[in-house]
Amino acid sequence: MPKVPHAQSNPMNLILDNPIYRIVGQTADSMGIQAFAVGGVVRDHLLQRPCTDIDIVCLGNGIDLAQATAQAINPNIQVVVFKNYGTASFHYRQGDTLWQIEFVGARRESYRRESRKPIVENGTLQDDQNRRDFTINAMAVSLNHDTFGQLLDPFGGIRDLDQGLIRTPLDPDITFSDDPLRMMRAIRFASQLQFHILPETLDAIQRNASRLSIVSAERITTELNKIILSPNPSLGFKLLQKTGLLPLFFPEFSNLKGVETVGNHGHKDNFFHTLQVLDNVSAQSNNLWLRWAAILHDIGKPATKRYDQRLGWTFHGHEVKGSHMVKKIFTRLRLPLDSNMKYVEKLVLLHLRPIILAEDEVTDSAVRRLLFDAGDDIDDLMTLCQADITSKNEDKVRRYMKNFELVRRKLVELEEKDRIRNFQPPVGGEDIMKTFGIPPCREIGTIKDAIKDAILDGLIPNDRQAAWDMMMQKAAELGLHPVQQPPTDPDSQTPNGNQNA
Repeated sequence: MPKVPHAQSNPMNLILDNPIYRIVGQTADSMGIQAFAVGGVVRDHLLQRPCTDIDIVCLGNGIDLAQATAQAINPNIQVVVFKNYGTASFHYRQGDTLWQIEFVGARRESYRRESRKPIVENGTLQDDQNRRDFTINAMAVSLNHDTFGQLLDPFGGIRDLDQGLIRTPLDPDITFSDDPLRMMRAIRFASQLQFHILPETLDAIQRNASRLSIVSAERITTELNKIILSPNPSLGFKLLQKTGLLPLFFPEFSNLKGVETVGNHGHKDNFFHTLQVLDNVSAQSNNLWLRWAAILHDIGKPATKRYDQRLGWTFHGHEVKGSHMVKKIFTRLRLPLDSNMKYVEKLVLLHLRPIILAEDEVTDSAVRRLLFDAGDDIDDLMTLCQADITSKNEDKVRRYMKNFELVRRKLVELEEKDRIRNFQPPVGGEDIMKTFGIPPCREIGTIKDAIKDAILDGLIPNDRQAAWDMMMQKAAELGLHPVQQPPTDPDSQTPNGNQNA
């Protein structure tokens, strides 16, 4: 659990190494107002975590302070103003680091029950700290000359950082009811920082879980993705399930939980299995979409679960069912319906293939087909599949891992020899149509499949001459005849003058 480093206990150390704070303070002094660094930047400096976003609160007009500070740094800096929110921000480069600095006037907030958008009024620094979500985010450091570096910590944020606790500054029921997204943020911070949520705070999340319904899917998913990208994402998902939040926006995942038993036959709890796979993948990769593939790889199991008197519990076809579920889940969570979604669909669909290979004899033909189907995603697929081996049987795990290494070696060898990854058959549909004088028809697909299968099965090499010969052989079987004599060297010139590869 992170502790506040002793060297950072003096708040002066937070800010003296970055000149931007002095510039803000001097500008605020010249305007006769008070200014403070607040929130996440104070928290992260105390924890010695990287942070490039600086929030400045002033007892005055935040937009005016932003514009005056930017002018003091460089008159060419572009300030982005949000008048409706009373905020302004700009980017400031210091060496290789690009800082984003946002300014706002201190304010108090009040909420209507049907909306998480507050009614905002000008307020004091105390009002501003009271409205913060957690004690660790409610600390402020003065930037004015006379009080430069003074820490204002009314709720014991440093104490909670040192103890690794997440708690709200005020009554947690009011905090979470006012802005239910804070419940997701509490779990996100617990997962990112590996902190504990205070029991009273956790209980308040459970009591107010239904309030999440007024939060947009986009905002929920932003927090969810941060949980997924945390060092130990299973911690966050266990808290989401425990508090009752997960079933509200991701019921498919929540439905994985539980074990059904018939006689002496029980299946594993696929919720906790999936979390172990997710943690295993996270230890190997920071790829958000590979982590999503880990989350969804068994998502089709509840829908395909069957009990067989002879075999016990089965989940036949869960990879196909799960792959078909990806788009619906991405749509509801407002995740991108683009190449990232297609990538997740592919990995969910293929996630059993390397495992089946590892169980059986690893044939060249099977490895070629795996390489063809996975394409450039083969390495990520192998990472996912190895992460999926969560058996407590050490001998079984060693056997799987040994066979996985054999599969990896064959993948490299066959790719170097046969160039299968993302290959296009050396003879295409246009070649077939022109050679035999036929329009688009079923026979073209039959010939193309025969060429592809022959290459993947190792019956012919992956080159144009061999593919051309196969085309002629298969066409003859189908009763097709060339409209003119084909050349002996199809690489030099096809009958239609097309060098299609």
